Amino acid sequence: MNQFFFGTYPYIALAVLVIGSIARYERDPFTWKSSSSQFLRRKQLIWGSIMFHAGVLTIFGGHLVGLLTPLSVWHALGVGSEAKQMIAIVMGGVAGVIMLIGGLMLAHRRLFDARVRATSSFADTAIILLLIVQVILGLMTIVVSLGHLDGKEMLKFMAWASGIFLFDGKAASYIADVNILFKLHIVLGLTIFLVFPFTRLVHMLSAPVRFLWRPGFQVVRTRKGKKS
Repeated sequence: MNQFFFGTYPYIALAVLVIGSIARYERDPFTWKSSSSQFLRRKQLIWGSIMFHAGVLTIFGGHLVGLLTPLSVWHALGVGSEAKQMIAIVMGGVAGVIMLIGGLMLAHRRLFDARVRATSSFADTAIILLLIVQVILGLMTIVVSLGHLDGKEMLKFMAWASGIFLFDGKAASYIADVNILFKLHIVLGLTIFLVFPFTRLVHMLSAPVRFLWRPGFQVVRTRKGKKS
């Protein structure tokens, strides 16, 4: 099971993420949106959304840089394993709390506002709940990490992450003995990647590049065959 979840499942999740996102963009471009419900309840959305997105972007960027940047680069910058571990704990903890508060605000709005709930799909509600569980697991791993301030546990995750992208067949073995909380956090994270193309999360991949060359005027209605 360790080999499946941490040696095979990552490739399944990443393949579905990439292929599924491309297929959705090509086949159903009009569903590629965040489906904002801002007009239904604006104030709680603004605060919750700002906090949630700030936390998500910080955590995602921290994971990406922290796991995939070679250790030699960190050492060249004068950042040792112990310091890197403490940076991850502090930044991850602060960003995680911010994301959790924002996520709970968004979940409350989606579950308990009748108008928002009526316009929400199952995927809309499920993905926000999955993300909340994920950030809670992440915050729980901080407690475990405080017992490994030497950074040795973190090096295992770096070896695993780089091993996955380098097609190292032994990648799963690098984290075979880590705490179960870390394993649950990784599996749920991969599951979020797996369902990513089928949720509103796809808007994270969008960038308003086309706005740079789109026409200055948009057709909103026609009258007697003329554009207005």
